[in-house]
Amino acid sequence: MTRANHRVTSLDVARAAGVSQSAVSRSFTAGASVAPETRTRVLAAASALGYRPNILARSLVSRTSGLVGIVMGHLTNPFYPAVLEAFGAALRRVDKRMLLIPVPDGDVDQVIGEVLQHQVDGIVVASATLSSALAEECARQGRPVVLFNRTTTAPTVATVSCDNDGAGRLVARTLVAAGHRRLLYVAGTPDSSTNVERERGFRAEAAALGAAVRVVAGLYRYDTAFAAVTAALTQPPDAVFAANDVMGCATIDAARRHGLAVPEDLSVIAMDDGPMAAWAGYDLTVIRQPVTDMVAAAVDLLLAAGRGEAPAHIRLPGTLTERGSARL
Repeated sequence: MTRANHRVTSLDVARAAGVSQSAVSRSFTAGASVAPETRTRVLAAASALGYRPNILARSLVSRTSGLVGIVMGHLTNPFYPAVLEAFGAALRRVDKRMLLIPVPDGDVDQVIGEVLQHQVDGIVVASATLSSALAEECARQGRPVVLFNRTTTAPTVATVSCDNDGAGRLVARTLVAAGHRRLLYVAGTPDSSTNVERERGFRAEAAALGAAVRVVAGLYRYDTAFAAVTAALTQPPDAVFAANDVMGCATIDAARRHGLAVPEDLSVIAMDDGPMAAWAGYDLTVIRQPVTDMVAAAVDLLLAAGRGEAPAHIRLPGTLTERGSARL
């Protein structure tokens, strides 16, 4: 039994398990070399004594915190809670934890100093952009950065994204092949790489196939997209590609308010495949982003940067998931 108010230490566990203090440390370190029977004795002794590793003390010795900063805007988008859940699971598998830093208006530069103060082992910037100057500052401090669902030309920043240009082209080919010719693109924010690439691919492929494309600004928001699509329906298109599924759902609601049937009068396809896309009221056909694979790639890039490897840029293909909102 330990004395009341006595904080159990790794030395206490080592004595109880009959091993060295370093063996205790290795037993609680993912990937460390320790015999299975030794780890079993250590974990049993730790459980009996109520021992928990002191992460702060370990970080002072190892000069790593075990934390990865997740800097994220657009948290109201239903797509991103699933992304956070995937990051939490992927980081736990490599013995790291998330530190979530919300960015309400998408301006990462205003919070990156706060992230660096926490001595994070790496930074993932999701649904937001990072200036080249801040990217260089992170590099100088030895903090690897991965952009998630964004791309950049900054040489010190790794990126993971869906093949957004290819997704736009796939949607255009799919709609034109089904007989649609009057196409509408509901755009996200104009300065986001995801929107730029999706619009570029969609418009280029549609033009090559002889279809006309109009563009309205939805800004990745339901209310803005609903208003923009409502105005566009005075000259109805026969198909819509929305840059995310929140705007796809807004498009369906606007069409129904206008007296149009989906998909009989208007086909709708969107990007992402967040939870609401599959709701029976929308049954939204989407290009699904491979979230699990994208998150795994982002974590791998952070670990690779910690080993001194150069930043890489990864694009993964989306997949067409057909539901009831489009005549294909």
